[in-house]
Amino acid sequence: MPDSDTTNATGAATPATADGRKRLVSGPGLLLVWLYGVMVVGAVSRSAFQISTEFDRAPLAYALSAVAALAYAFITYSLVRGGETARKAALICCAAELAGVLAVGTWTLVRPESFPDTTVWSQFGMGYLFIPVILPITGMLWLRKRGEAATR
Repeated sequence: MPDSDTTNATGAATPATADGRKRLVSGPGLLLVWLYGVMVVGAVSRSAFQISTEFDRAPLAYALSAVAALAYAFITYSLVRGGETARKAALICCAAELAGVLAVGTWTLVRPESFPDTTVWSQFGMGYLFIPVILPITGMLWLRKRGEAATR
């Protein structure tokens, strides 16, 4: 079955994948995939370099950057894969990501001595132009809107 659009109950076109999954990368979803992809590359390269070269200096910070990289990779994969299950998984992962950013951001402000070096989520992602705190919020809004559109 080739890629094609389907129609929902309102008659509006809803992009679908070859196996019938609803695409999540149309419109603003495409920007989310692009931004999450950039964050995957940044967080993976940063954490891989730091873990392999100076892990003893700040193991917690570098491990948290690796966790952030995994979250970004999973969300990117879920957005590209599409479908209702992937949408729900991405929504849950965005919520967990936001909780992590808020917890680590607060922790780095309250007890900075716990982090000899910064993580992706330090000071709410200040080192990454606050994208780590903005991205999960916009992701959850987008994924929620896509879920509401599917139920109409």
